[in-house]
Amino acid sequence: MSFLYPTAFWFALTLPVVVACYLLKRRRKTELVPASLLWNRFLAENQANAPFQKLKRHTLLILQLCMLLLAILALSAPFFRTHRFASEMLIVLIDTSASMQSTDVAPSRMHQAHEAVEELIATMDGNDQMMLIAAGNPTRVIQSATSSHADLRRALKHLQSTDTATRLSEGLKLAATLAEGIDHVQIHLFTDGAVSDLTDTTLSGIDLVYHPLGTRGNNVGIVSMDIRPNPDDVSSRAIFTSIANYSNASKNLILELRFEDQLLEARAMTIEAGATSSVNFIAPQERAGVFDVSFQTDDDLAMDNQAAKVSLMPQPIRVLLVTSGNRFLERAIASAPQVELAVTSQWEPSAAEADIVILDDIEPERLPDQNLMAIHVFPDAWFDEVKEILNPAIVDWQSTHPLMRFSQMEGVSIASTGGVLAPPWAMPVVESAQSPLILAGEDQGRRVVWLGFRPLDSTWPLRVSFPIFIQNAMQWLHPGEAYAERSNIQTGEALIIPLNAETGSPEILPPNQPWQPHQREDMDRQWIYNETFKQGIYRFRQGQRSEVFSTNLLDPSESDNGPRETLQLGNYGQMEPTRQERAQLQSWRWILLVALGILMLEWFIYHKRSA
Repeated sequence: MSFLYPTAFWFALTLPVVVACYLLKRRRKTELVPASLLWNRFLAENQANAPFQKLKRHTLLILQLCMLLLAILALSAPFFRTHRFASEMLIVLIDTSASMQSTDVAPSRMHQAHEAVEELIATMDGNDQMMLIAAGNPTRVIQSATSSHADLRRALKHLQSTDTATRLSEGLKLAATLAEGIDHVQIHLFTDGAVSDLTDTTLSGIDLVYHPLGTRGNNVGIVSMDIRPNPDDVSSRAIFTSIANYSNASKNLILELRFEDQLLEARAMTIEAGATSSVNFIAPQERAGVFDVSFQTDDDLAMDNQAAKVSLMPQPIRVLLVTSGNRFLERAIASAPQVELAVTSQWEPSAAEADIVILDDIEPERLPDQNLMAIHVFPDAWFDEVKEILNPAIVDWQSTHPLMRFSQMEGVSIASTGGVLAPPWAMPVVESAQSPLILAGEDQGRRVVWLGFRPLDSTWPLRVSFPIFIQNAMQWLHPGEAYAERSNIQTGEALIIPLNAETGSPEILPPNQPWQPHQREDMDRQWIYNETFKQGIYRFRQGQRSEVFSTNLLDPSESDNGPRETLQLGNYGQMEPTRQERAQLQSWRWILLVALGILMLEWFIYHKRSA
């Protein structure tokens, strides 16, 4: 037998107090009276049974001591180890995602996980070891394998939930990797199951125990937010939001829109149970700043009731086209919004004052430092070998990439292209069976769009998709667009901040925290800040330069916080909840019942004697 709370035995110090109180109680005065023959015979028998009579006189004391001992034993929470916990290694995986902040289990599901893991720690004997893994963003080992209960409890105490989406799949893979080569390993998963599909998770030969957390799903959350220029008015913005109700009842709320903490609009709305409502705002904007949408309602997860994003002012796009002549390309570029186009037939690096440089079948000795579109250009720095491919057929294109938004390549014929292998920094956007046709990526701090063929040697310029692609490319290559993308990220993602050449050290101001300075010596041309675990506004400064960044959860899987009784884990199958550990720890209830029975017996004897 082992005990969860052995310190409860300190209450045994109260036993002498009970005995002392019993010995010091007032006793009745004894009087001698004449006795008959029968009375003397009774006394003789009583003396013969003296030990038993003494015990009889102290029955109440004995019952009180037994009752007190049983109460102390119940407080110590005794349990018996079974073969289920005979493992030499316990790998504990704890979900630290945003949904673990849900308050359906007071004070939170994270606190519930702490208590459950504490119970599991208490079941370890001297031969067992335990490892703690936080399944969040990022997934990390918070306590390496140890048999020390104190070290495990210390690491567990500092483990808190974050505002990030869960990474259960990564956590399970890490646990499975750490379990390789170890005999008698058991993996314990503590989670509410608020996670996207795990059907791709591959586990084999793993003893996995699932501990579900939470009791109900009652939440309304903002699951998407986007800010776009208003096509009807360049001085205003369109703010698109989606709000989902994951509770079993309709919810009434007031959605508020703010710009830099100034209330712009408040809109009352009702969302039915299980429904998602889209709400769109049109708001004026005269300067760069932060749009914020929020609401208040009675639900179990408060952190997804607010979202904020940085909105920048539209900036002119200065484009330099270097070409020997391409009217289709020139017109497509000029038709893009906010483009200021300059055309030249020769590249002059010293004279270039452009945001984007387009090289149309002209390859300079040195590539421009600006964001670049390279058409039928094959620099040695990018490609080791180039082969001509005739009549390449388009087999695939990335429709989700910003370059291909509303642009289709179906039916486009190409006379020839340069066959290459994509460099490490580039991803294929449009592909043929033999070679990528369009690449996109970031090389040496600049964004690059590469076309392996001449548009004039294809039917593409005759299709609507061509000017749409060029407009998408101008937006994607615009430095302001790159800044806008890195200004609004999901919680847990890294902030990538280019640094100035000046000597000032960068500083960051996380939400509800003081300024945090960082040493410049350890950084290159950019600063990668990874500690974006809290949702909100992050402020950056370096010398006279300052920037604002937003982080948001915006994850339907986390907002849908209803606990899952089962988890589907790929080829592992369906995981059912395991509560055997807790059942083993409930023996204190039976002990208290026995103590209560003794209390009733003591009460009965006392009143029988008093009658």
